[in-house]
Amino acid sequence: MTEVTRAGVSHGATSGATSGETVRAAALLREVGLRPDGPVVWGRPLTTRAAGLYLVELAEPLPRPPLELTRVGKWLERVAELRLDGERPTSKALAARLGSLWLPTSAVLYAGATSRSLGGRVLALAHHVPGDRQPHADGHWLHLLTGIERARLWFAETEAVEEYLDAVLDAFAAAVGSSVPAGRPEGSLILPWANLRRPTGERQVHGISGSLLPDMTAPPAPPTRVVDVPPGDAEGARLEERGTGSIRRGPARANRVNPATVAAPSAAPAPAPRRPRSSSQPAVPTSARAAPVPVTAEALARLEAELDELTRLRRPEVVARIKAARELGDLRENAEYQAAREEQSFLEGRIRLLEDRRRHAVLIDVAAGTGVAGGEVMAPGRARLGSTVVVEHDGETVVYGLVGSTESDPAAGRISVDSPVGAALLRAAAGDNVDVQTPRGVMRYRVVEVR
Repeated sequence: MTEVTRAGVSHGATSGATSGETVRAAALLREVGLRPDGPVVWGRPLTTRAAGLYLVELAEPLPRPPLELTRVGKWLERVAELRLDGERPTSKALAARLGSLWLPTSAVLYAGATSRSLGGRVLALAHHVPGDRQPHADGHWLHLLTGIERARLWFAETEAVEEYLDAVLDAFAAAVGSSVPAGRPEGSLILPWANLRRPTGERQVHGISGSLLPDMTAPPAPPTRVVDVPPGDAEGARLEERGTGSIRRGPARANRVNPATVAAPSAAPAPAPRRPRSSSQPAVPTSARAAPVPVTAEALARLEAELDELTRLRRPEVVARIKAARELGDLRENAEYQAAREEQSFLEGRIRLLEDRRRHAVLIDVAAGTGVAGGEVMAPGRARLGSTVVVEHDGETVVYGLVGSTESDPAAGRISVDSPVGAALLRAAAGDNVDVQTPRGVMRYRVVEVR
C-alpha cells in the first residue's frame, strides 16, 4: 500500500489498485492517503478555495477517444506554428497521434494541482480555449473531446501539492500496469491522457510542438504628462464672477473661436475593410514576437550539446534524486529533497532558456561575410560577427572572438558585439586604431589582424 502523509510521501512496492482494472479518480486519491471530495460536474464551481489536487474523469472508460475533428481542425487553424514531428499536419493525422496516447482502461483523463485556489483553477480549466496560453494551457486537450461537458471532477485539499500529484501519477501508472495498448509513441509516459508533463520535469512524448500561440507582448503604456495649474487658473476659472450662488461667465476671450465661423465637420471616412487572415499568417504582430538571436554554427553546436546533456543526462539524474530523497520521509526536514528540488528548478530554467534560444536562432554565415542580424555584408578584411580579432593594448596582444550576446564568455575570449569593446571592434580592419570609452577613461586598441 502506498503511504502518504501531509508532511511527506513514501512509496511502497505496489499500488493498491489491481493492474488492468478501471482506473478511477477517487481510488487514486485514496491510494495516496488523501480524502477525495466530489464529484462535481465539469464547469461547476467547487466548494473550496484551498490548495490541493483535482482529477477529471469520465463516467466510464472508453475504448477510443471521442475526439471531434472540427475541434482539432479549429485548434490547428488557430495555431499556425503547430507541428507534428516537425511538419504541418492534417486534422486527421493530428487526431490520430492524440488517439495513440489514449488508455482504454482509464476513466481518469487529467490530474492537476494548484497551490492557490482549487475553485479558481478548475474554472480556468473549464473555460480554456485550445491554443491559448492562459488561463490553463496544461490539460487543454480535454476541450478536443466530444461530451467533455459531462465529465466530472474529484478533488482533495493538501498543501504538499507537487508531492501528492507525483504520487498520484505513480499510482496511476501502477494501476494501468500492462494494459497499455500498442501503437503509442516510443518512450511515451504512462500518464492520464491530457497530462503533458510530470511535476518532476519529465514531458510526455507526443511529437506535437508549437501547440500554443506565441506570447503576446503587452504594448507600452502611453506617455503621460502632468501639468501643474495654479489654483483658480484652470480654463475659464478667472472669467467666473461669483454672486449669490450663481456663476456668470465673463466676456469671451480674444482667441476664442466663433461657433458661427466653424464649418460643419465632414463625415469621417469609412474604415478600410479588414483582410481575412489566413492560417499561415502569424497570429500576433511581428513586433510582439521574440527578437531573432544571431548565432554562429559553432555556438549552435555548443547549444545543442548542452541541451542534449541537460535533457538526456542531468534531468533524469535530478528526478531520480528527488524520488530517492522523497522516500526518506518528512519533506519539511529533508535537506536532500529541498536541495534536489532547487537544482531541478535551476535545471528546468536553463533548459527553457536554451530551447527558446534555439527556437529563435538565426545562423550567421561567416564565410559569406554576413556580419549582423540585419544581413549587412561586410567588406573583406573587416571584423564582423564570428570574426577573430587580434589587438594590441599597452604592449600586450589580446585575441577576441566577436559573438552574439547569448554566447558571450569573456574568460574564454568571446566578447559580445553589444559590449563596448565588441561594438568598437565591429567593422574594424587590420591597422585601425579603436578607442573604447570605459568608466576608467578612454582605452585605445590597435587592430593587428582580423580573421
